[in-house]
Amino acid sequence: MSKLEHIIYDYLLDQGFNETTAAYLNIAVLLIALIILAIVIDFVSRRVIIQIFNQLAKASKTNFDDLLVANKVPRNLAHIIPLLFLYEFAPAVFIDFPYGRNMVENTLQVLGIILILNIVRSLLHTLNDYFKTLPNFKDKPIDSYIQVIMIFAWILGLLSAFAIITGIEFVEFITTIGAASAIILLIFKDSILGFVASIQVSINDIVRIGDWVTFEKYGADGDVIEINLSTVKVQNFDKTITTIPTYALISDSFKNWRGMTDSDGRRIKRSLNVKMDSVKYLRKEELKNFKKIELLQSYIDHRQGDIDKHNQSLNVDKTMLLNGRNLTNLGLFRKYVQSYIENHSGINKDMMIMVRQLAPTSQGLPIEIYAFSADKRWANYEYIMADIFDHVIAAVPYFDLEIFEFPSGKNSKPTLDFEDLASRGID
Repeated sequence: MSKLEHIIYDYLLDQGFNETTAAYLNIAVLLIALIILAIVIDFVSRRVIIQIFNQLAKASKTNFDDLLVANKVPRNLAHIIPLLFLYEFAPAVFIDFPYGRNMVENTLQVLGIILILNIVRSLLHTLNDYFKTLPNFKDKPIDSYIQVIMIFAWILGLLSAFAIITGIEFVEFITTIGAASAIILLIFKDSILGFVASIQVSINDIVRIGDWVTFEKYGADGDVIEINLSTVKVQNFDKTITTIPTYALISDSFKNWRGMTDSDGRRIKRSLNVKMDSVKYLRKEELKNFKKIELLQSYIDHRQGDIDKHNQSLNVDKTMLLNGRNLTNLGLFRKYVQSYIENHSGINKDMMIMVRQLAPTSQGLPIEIYAFSADKRWANYEYIMADIFDHVIAAVPYFDLEIFEFPSGKNSKPTLDFEDLASRGID
C-alpha cells in the first residue's frame, strides 16, 4: 500500500483509533477530498472549454459553432475531464475494499456511458438545428433521423450499461438479449414504422415542413410544422394542432396542396344550375337587345352572320324557329361568362379558362366555370371567386334564364283559387 493512500489511516491509528474505524474514516476523508477536487476540476474545465468555444464562435462566420454552444456541447465535453480524474483515482480510495472498488469502477463506467449519450444527443441537436438553417434541408424531416439515431444510441448505451452491471461480456449479453428481439420489435413497432415512413416520405418527397395538407381521416387541414419519428404535427387554420402518425402518410390517403402553391394559379371550379325550361332559341328581334351587352356585340354579329349564311345555303324554312341553326340564350350566356372571366383582372390568362356544360341533373343544367386565380392567397382567392359569381349570378336574368333552387317555405305554400272554390259550392 502506498503511503499517500493510508496517510489518514496511519494518523488515526497513532491517535488511538482501532483499525476498522480508521479504515472507514480514511475512505470517507479521501472520498470527500476526491469529490471536491473533481468539482473544482469540472468547474475550471467548463469555464476554460466554454470560453474557448465562445471565442471560436465569435471569430467564425458560420453559425454551427454558435449552435454547439447553444446546445451545451462544450459543457458536456468539459465533464469528461473530471470523470477521467475520478476513474483514475477513485479506485485507489477503495484499495482495501475490492468489492467497493468494483462498484465504483462500474458506476463510473455507467456514468461515462450516460455522458457519451448526452454528448451525442447535444451534437445531434446541433446538426438538426444547423440543417434547418440550410435551404436544401429546411423542409426535410431531419427530426425523424435524429430520433432514430438517438434510439439506437440509447439502446446501445443501455445494453452496455447492463453488460457492465451484470459483469457479462458485451457480445454474450447481446446474444442473450437476441432471444427477446420479438418483444423489442413489438415495443418499438411504431418507431420502426415511423422510421420507414420517414425515409419514404423524404425519398419520394411526399410531404415537406410548411406544406398545406388536408387529412380528412384525422380532421387535419393546415400547414405541416413538424415531422418526427412517430408523429406529424399539422397546425390547422383555426390554430389548433393535429397530430398524425407518421406512417399514416404512406398508409392512408391525404391531399397535399403543394402543387397548387408551386403553380402559377389556384383553381376555381364551381358551377351554378340553370333551369332547363328557361333555355330557348332567340329570334332576330331579341338579338337586338343582347347586342347592347358590350362583351357580346362582335360575337353576335359574327356568329349570326355565319348562321344566316348556313341557313340560306340550305334554304332552311325559318317560319319555324326550330329549323336550321339558331343562337340560344344559354349559348350567349356561356359566351358572356367566358369573355367576362377572360377580362377579369384576378384571373391568370396563361392558364386554362373554360365555361362548360355538365350533365343535366334533377336540379337543372350545371354551367361550370373552370379557371385559375392569379393570386393564390386564400383570402384573396375567395374574394376573386366570390366577385366572379356575384356578377355571374346577377347577370343570369339579363339572358332570360333562371337559376334552380329548392322552394323555400315562403314560395312553397299552395295558392287558393277562390273562384274555383265558389264554383264548387265551397265558402
